[in-house]
Amino acid sequence: MTKLAGKTAYITGAGRGIGRSIALKLAKDGANVVLNDLDVEPAQEVVAEIEAMGGKALAIPGSVTAPGFANDFIQAGLDKFGGIDIIVNNAGYTWDSFISKMTDQQFDAMIDVHLKAPFQILRAAASFIAEQSAIEASEGREVFRKVVNISSIAGTGGNAGQANYSSAKAGIVGMTKTMAKEWGRYKVNVNAVAFGMISTRLTEATDEKKAIEVEGNTIGIGIPKKVVKGFEMMIPIGRAGTPEEAAGGVYLFCIPESNYVSGQTLIVGGGLTA
Repeated sequence: MTKLAGKTAYITGAGRGIGRSIALKLAKDGANVVLNDLDVEPAQEVVAEIEAMGGKALAIPGSVTAPGFANDFIQAGLDKFGGIDIIVNNAGYTWDSFISKMTDQQFDAMIDVHLKAPFQILRAAASFIAEQSAIEASEGREVFRKVVNISSIAGTGGNAGQANYSSAKAGIVGMTKTMAKEWGRYKVNVNAVAFGMISTRLTEATDEKKAIEVEGNTIGIGIPKKVVKGFEMMIPIGRAGTPEEAAGGVYLFCIPESNYVSGQTLIVGGGLTA
């Protein structure tokens, strides 16, 4: 019997990498999935994968930082599936520089995508959650909902060259603790997962210069092979994690076994904590 049957999960940044793995994992366990990605094609491909396994999904492509996105994202899911049970704030990328060379645009971009966008999505969901919780309480029912915010060991321990990203990911931990207190009365568990080194296109070991375009900006991706090797030597498990392993950490906070866990940050880093 699937643990998430009938639940509806909203996942940002779910067209590739960790987000895709989260979407597939929750769908395999019975959840309807409302997924977002900056690009249309990968979002639709994940929907097709979910539907091919017999699940239900809806793609809402676009930037999570766009004006009105949060309300549109939540409303589209409500119109399609009628509920909110799980929210995973996963969308993001890195735009690194040492602070002496970091621009205001770089700093603001990381705050906007990693911190402000999750805030706006949770705010957009607040009215529905409060209303449904009141109905459930009046009926004597205790229904738990889940929020999983994605942080990083850069947010829990800092990382050179990432003053912008680390600040945003540290902020998401503070937001998580606050929302756990605000929404506890609604029976919403709000937790964070802080990833260590996970193998995705953004962290690929490569000595080639690679880049992606994000909202008109050219963003370098990939990590020099020598640097990756050094990271892996610090990881007690001895290697980077896979997107599927990263999704496993998120899954733990989405199932009923975590109903009495809230305001926590789980580090999924193979034993590397900072």
